Amino acid sequence: MPRTLALPQPLADAEAFRPTPGQPVRLRARALPADSHFEPHSHAWAQLAYCARGVLQVTAERGCGSPEEVTYIVPPSRAVWIAPGARHSVRVLQEAEFRTLYLHAGATPRGWAGCRVLRVSPLLRELVEAMDRRPLARAREQLLSALVLEELRQADPQALGVPLPPPGGDKRLRALCEAVLRAPGERASLAGWAAEVGASERTLARLFQAELGTGYQQWRQQVVLAHALPLLARGAAVNQVAAATGYASESAFSAMFKAAMGQPPRHFQPRNAAPA
Repeated sequence: MPRTLALPQPLADAEAFRPTPGQPVRLRARALPADSHFEPHSHAWAQLAYCARGVLQVTAERGCGSPEEVTYIVPPSRAVWIAPGARHSVRVLQEAEFRTLYLHAGATPRGWAGCRVLRVSPLLRELVEAMDRRPLARAREQLLSALVLEELRQADPQALGVPLPPPGGDKRLRALCEAVLRAPGERASLAGWAAEVGASERTLARLFQAELGTGYQQWRQQVVLAHALPLLARGAAVNQVAAATGYASESAFSAMFKAAMGQPPRHFQPRNAAPA
């Protein structure tokens, strides 16, 4: 069973890192063991969840007043921006060096109303590492904070979230989504699911766009990545992960994975994992 990290008072625990107008970016660094997690909570400030090493799973409210939750997979090449006040939880899929940037609500880039995944640039990675060095002079901290905020404004958003239909949404769409989440390799096409859930392929395609704002194949790719990353982190062979996620060949799976994650699947395996 997952180990729950002791957070009896998560808000009080984070108060020491509360960002202010004078210190708009505060860094909190923690080493987290695999299979641990933080229960759902929220902060009055924004947060950037990033790990210098390991893989995280972050579930957060989409934001903008929506109760819908989205699950994000966070390898070192990505980070999740969590909007102020959004409830979120964190699960560690692979032993991680967790780096949390707490950001004052007033420092939120213009137009950022909800949560999102960002590509972590080499410069942002180095800036986070520089902020983690202690002691850190106040003048240097201010300069690094300004650069962090500028780099965030320039960061490329990424599609690595797995949204689900909102409460009260179409039951057929929810049944399909839940079935794919349970077994992403069972049926690869929307046509394959149509008869199973009692709706035409055309109707399901329309529902995906209307309720989730994406097509089925794009949505399913996020499910595949969310399913594949924990398997890879536990040392599963790439060909086994490809088969488990419905890919006919390891090469096709690896090409999709590298295009989405920026690194081949083996990059996310333990160093002592056996080759596929």
